[in-house]
Amino acid sequence: MKRSKILYILTPLLFMAGIAIGVLIGASFKKQVAAGDLPEKYQQILDLISNEYVDDISVDSLLEMNIPDLLSYLDPHSAYIPATDFEDVNSELEGSFSGIGISFQIMKDTVVAVEIIAGGPAQKVGMLPGDRILMADTVNLTGKGATQENVFKNLRGKKGSNVSLKVLRPGMAKPVVYDVIRGDIPVNSVDAAYLIDPKTGYIRVGKFARNTYQEFLDALLKLRMQGAEKMVIDLRGNTGGYMDQAINMANEFLPRGRRIVYTKGRHKADDVVANSDGRGSFQDMQLVVVVDEISASASEIFAGAIQDNDRGLVIGRRTFGKGLVQNQFMLPDNSAIRLTVARYYTPSGRSIQKIYERGDGGKYEMDLLERYAHGEFYNADSIHLDKSKKFKTVGGRIVYGGGGIMPDIFVPGDTVGVTSYYTEVSNSGLIPRFSMQLADRYRKAMGNSKDMEKLLRSLPNDNALLQQFVNYAAAEGVPARWYYINQSRALLLRQIKAVLVRDILGFDNYFRFINREDNMIQRAVKELQAGHSPIQLRK
Repeated sequence: MKRSKILYILTPLLFMAGIAIGVLIGASFKKQVAAGDLPEKYQQILDLISNEYVDDISVDSLLEMNIPDLLSYLDPHSAYIPATDFEDVNSELEGSFSGIGISFQIMKDTVVAVEIIAGGPAQKVGMLPGDRILMADTVNLTGKGATQENVFKNLRGKKGSNVSLKVLRPGMAKPVVYDVIRGDIPVNSVDAAYLIDPKTGYIRVGKFARNTYQEFLDALLKLRMQGAEKMVIDLRGNTGGYMDQAINMANEFLPRGRRIVYTKGRHKADDVVANSDGRGSFQDMQLVVVVDEISASASEIFAGAIQDNDRGLVIGRRTFGKGLVQNQFMLPDNSAIRLTVARYYTPSGRSIQKIYERGDGGKYEMDLLERYAHGEFYNADSIHLDKSKKFKTVGGRIVYGGGGIMPDIFVPGDTVGVTSYYTEVSNSGLIPRFSMQLADRYRKAMGNSKDMEKLLRSLPNDNALLQQFVNYAAAEGVPARWYYINQSRALLLRQIKAVLVRDILGFDNYFRFINREDNMIQRAVKELQAGHSPIQLRK
């Protein structure tokens, strides 16, 4: 399989991930910025434009357009948040927002409710997974109106406010209308927590939001009560968030007096040293942390603390490399600036911020694609480490700074089964659309059951299921090419079933299913079962 085909799949995801990482924060200290006078030269120019330019121009709009460029010159992670976007940008990390309580996907110009949050406003009025939301009040949410921005704008709102939803449910001839009173919706950070085997727990942390540590601790305690003595902590795809949440999580695993992280800034107030207090409840639990190239910021703080203290193994691929800390400053018009105020360092003294140049014209965001191009995702020997930035863990192991956390055990990306046919049906969104149709057929039969094995047993055999998908794809414009289909058979079936499990049984069961054949998770479990420790890796 040529890697150019993989790149075609990954390019949009990796590019957007790089952009998203730039607006996440290491620590949030909200400060008011007093409005001061502009420099005289700049003020003169604005006055000339305001008074002499041939057309009427809003000086405020000129400033609004130039602030992002000004901040982007400083570093890749300082950012401007317009007042109109402030609530949406911050809600993902604040722990909750006000809305109707659904997870949705836009499928072929239609908004489909994938998951109804238990106890949320949508569930209270009787909405179900699979419902198609056609309108919110008088706003059309189909066709051109089916955009993520439009959905967020019309489904979220002030707590206690009402929104009338026109909903079409599969199997019903006519739409029904639900009057939903918006309420507080929790933003969950722990995407999944379950036992992989009787003694091994698995926790996936999707972000570091306001309540992440408490969610994480609850999951740890629950799994230990179920018999877990070892733990896999999955931080893949986690672009970071609040630094204090990562510190509190690491504290649970470290003995008293161990360095977790420290920061150095221009001002003493921005210098922080975080050490473990010895009150962690899981200091003896065997541990593996799983990371990838999207793991950034707070994810790297946690992984770096575990690695530098020789507390557990880090498995996967080199992390993103964000070692800059932003503080959030509020402006008088309720917009905000997230300004880099410090650099953070792992316990061994590593700065893991990858190299950047001021005003680099977007090259920084393309770093992941460059890593891909020279083979880093598939071959550890392709990773370019700066051997001059050498540090030692508490046990004397060599680790390197200068661009992300290099895992103790490298696990390459899995390209088995990726063919041109698989790439085409994936890029066309046909797998989730087909799985949604399947979900409509099987959801009613499952009722309130969360039994994944029951769902999988109720499906057609693999030959019949694959044939159904191939027929569906052909009807959607992707002709059958059985030479490639047979090569992608296992991958196609796995993806179809995974999305089906997610749509009917939720994200927790999705990860239970997908992890069965996940190379990184299986390697993590193997290392735990063998009792391997970081010190054994010392060279």
